[in-house]
Amino acid sequence: MQPQIVSTHNMRLRGHGFATAALIGMALVVFVSANSPARAQTTAAQASAPQAVPGFWDPRRRPERPDLSRLTLIRFITETDYPPFNFTGPDGNPAGFNVDLARSICEELKVTCTIQMRRFETLVDAINGNRGDAIIASMAETPELRTKLDFSDPYYRAPARFVSRRDQVMAEVRPEWLEGKKVGVIAGSAHEAYLKTLFTDAQTVSFPNDEALRLALRRSDVDLIFGDAISLAFWINGTDSGDCCAFSGGPFVESRYFGEGIGIGVKRGNDVLRQALNWAMFRLWEKGRYTDLWLRYFSVSPY
Repeated sequence: MQPQIVSTHNMRLRGHGFATAALIGMALVVFVSANSPARAQTTAAQASAPQAVPGFWDPRRRPERPDLSRLTLIRFITETDYPPFNFTGPDGNPAGFNVDLARSICEELKVTCTIQMRRFETLVDAINGNRGDAIIASMAETPELRTKLDFSDPYYRAPARFVSRRDQVMAEVRPEWLEGKKVGVIAGSAHEAYLKTLFTDAQTVSFPNDEALRLALRRSDVDLIFGDAISLAFWINGTDSGDCCAFSGGPFVESRYFGEGIGIGVKRGNDVLRQALNWAMFRLWEKGRYTDLWLRYFSVSPY
């Protein structure tokens, strides 16, 4: 019997090691040096080491330019409170990684776009009720959602990673190396299911929420924690961590546990828009603009 897998982030988002095959087949991770022309700006801290930037576009599979003659307006919709991906900016307008990506897509397609913010739970109905054309809100593609929406190619994934205290960082994490170690995880999450299935020699310690989980690591009540790499990257680089901790090992991207990726949702059958989005995102990646955007938002890479 397969373990029940419960996603995190209110069902928005659902590795090195056992995930190598999935990583090769479904995601390309590009390491961009400080001197890369794709990198427009960098801080001194970022320049000291290469940054890992996710890329999900195979240069050998260049999409054909679609017929854009019927595409004159794209009404993007996103949600209100999921920083750094989408949030309300100081001026009251939509802001965040998803919003900037949507604007870049519109520039590449040379079409007029609008971006409206709605509550996350209303987004699918808004598309199917013709109150928007495309959802760009870190919405994970799931079998259930595929019955309601079509999706573009993924533009990022939410990997899982281990975090340890800085004086105990491991360059690589393997199941046999965690024998007897206490590993903290959120109860009922996909990360807990993954640990209990593949890291059976570790001692899994479950916590009710992120705050309790991270505090346990700061206090050395656990040896490592395992969770969503994107939120952990911001915690590691923020003041709440007290500079205590760092990633150990690389990303885990096993799709059965951590999802098939984050795409842009469109109304089922809207192939004109879906193909236009795929072409535009490939072009943005090819030109280095996607890399620039990623590095603007992620100073500590979740990859």
